[in-house]
Amino acid sequence: MMLLPTHHFRDIERKPEYLQPEKCVPPPHPGPVGTMWFIRDGCGIACAIVTWFLVLYAEFVVLFVMLIPSRDYVYSIINGIVFNLLAFLALASHCRAMLTDPGAVPKGNATKEFIESLQLKPGQVVYKCPKCCSIKPDRAHHCSVCKRCIRKMDHHCPWVNNCVGENNQKYFVLFTMYIALISLHALIMVGFHFLHCFEEDWTNLLQAYGLTREGTAEAQISLHEKKQPPKVSSTECSSFSPPTTVILLILLCFEGLLFLIFTSVMFGTQVHSICTDETGIERLKRKHQPRERRGSWKSVKETFGGDFSLNWFNPFSGPCDPEPLSDRDWVRQAASLSETDNTETTEEQSEERKDEDSVEDR
Repeated sequence: MMLLPTHHFRDIERKPEYLQPEKCVPPPHPGPVGTMWFIRDGCGIACAIVTWFLVLYAEFVVLFVMLIPSRDYVYSIINGIVFNLLAFLALASHCRAMLTDPGAVPKGNATKEFIESLQLKPGQVVYKCPKCCSIKPDRAHHCSVCKRCIRKMDHHCPWVNNCVGENNQKYFVLFTMYIALISLHALIMVGFHFLHCFEEDWTNLLQAYGLTREGTAEAQISLHEKKQPPKVSSTECSSFSPPTTVILLILLCFEGLLFLIFTSVMFGTQVHSICTDETGIERLKRKHQPRERRGSWKSVKETFGGDFSLNWFNPFSGPCDPEPLSDRDWVRQAASLSETDNTETTEEQSEERKDEDSVEDR
């Protein structure tokens, strides 16, 4: 529901039923701590499945095409451990980002009883989301996919089938970081694989299968006379045929390069948002309302869970527990907003209030 410029707050004061609190059902009882959060969105579920499939495909190519057939056991063991560890951390971060409540506001709490319990004082105002019938605290935004208002919502990411908000931003940052690292690692291994295998072992394989000009006639005569498959070098770099190996590696290169660029950009954007204490939605809207910003280091510590330690990189360690919302968190000061009562409402202010209802006590 949109506030027209002619309404302002004085008209709302004369019509307190504008919030229609009687139409809001009481909020359900909160579930037990640690209840799993899951969004039933077909597109998001499909994107999450594709994410897992791509990581498992990279795992298959790295293990069965490059590492296991290699005769250098030290190289295979070290790279296998590193790649599998990064892949495990990436998938664990993905699960935590997908199954963690991002900071949803209690649904349906814009009841008459709750509004009266806030005991609004002159100059105070509360905002209601007409879509989920919730009172919106400061910096909360409604997500049309999750159908909830999310505190400090940055954006809704279909790849994790969830919003990125106050409680799961750490897991999303770790997910993008680990995906970027395994993509880079896979690209480096593919480069070494081509350098060490193509010139020597793959040349022998191609000649054995009669795929080179010099070896075609000789291989055909040998196969016709001996009627047996060609013998290849025992140091071959893949258990698959050369064409299959090339296709698998090219697909892995394409996947690795694409996700390296994409996740690196997302990682940098998220880190910048945390350091500046400004979400993606706030950055796009460029709100000019005065707001006290926390220091960069304090915001980082709250997001990743305390002082710097290895737990920052651990997807099983959560961020700092947010303080429970008190009555003052639901109430906003309307002093700066009331100044617009005698001036024309700007287009930007109208856009910011399209999805917000308000009631004020003067």
